[in-house]
Amino acid sequence: MITYILIAIVVIIIIWLIATYNRFVTLTQRVKEAWSDIDVQLKRRYDLIPNLVETVKGYAAHESGTIEKVTEMRTRAMNATTPEQKADAENMLSGALKSLFAVAENYPTLKANENFVVLQNELSDTENKIQAARRFYNGVVMELNAKLQSFPSNLIGNMFGFSSNEFFQLGTDEAAAREPVKVQF
Repeated sequence: MITYILIAIVVIIIIWLIATYNRFVTLTQRVKEAWSDIDVQLKRRYDLIPNLVETVKGYAAHESGTIEKVTEMRTRAMNATTPEQKADAENMLSGALKSLFAVAENYPTLKANENFVVLQNELSDTENKIQAARRFYNGVVMELNAKLQSFPSNLIGNMFGFSSNEFFQLGTDEAAAREPVKVQF
């Protein structure tokens, strides 16, 4: 009888170990998937920016400093690799885009340009999708990090080398970063 009880305890422990390990694998894959979703939306944003810059260039040729800043920040954002670097670069890009839209306000014919209106609507839609993807990513990261810090699952996580992930947060200038990029005039 004691033998059966010991076997049952060992089997329960093995099942728990397998289930916990598999949960870490699932959460790790969900984090990768969520980051991929953010990356897709950021790439869409990066693809829209050159068209927007070209449209503004035609109307505001003497505003080259602002246009160059947007282009530089886009390149920096595209080259960022970690969530922290991406967040900082994205915040700088958002600031540069705000400047570009401020320049556009001085040109009524630009604001009425159909191509510009379509681009700003697409950019606004993309910003919303980035925000949703970021919320999903941060939710999955929170779940993984909590599992890695909770006893007894942290024992399994540490034993198999699972590591916590960084949140995709706003940069250091949170007050400015929390303001949405204005694309409506």
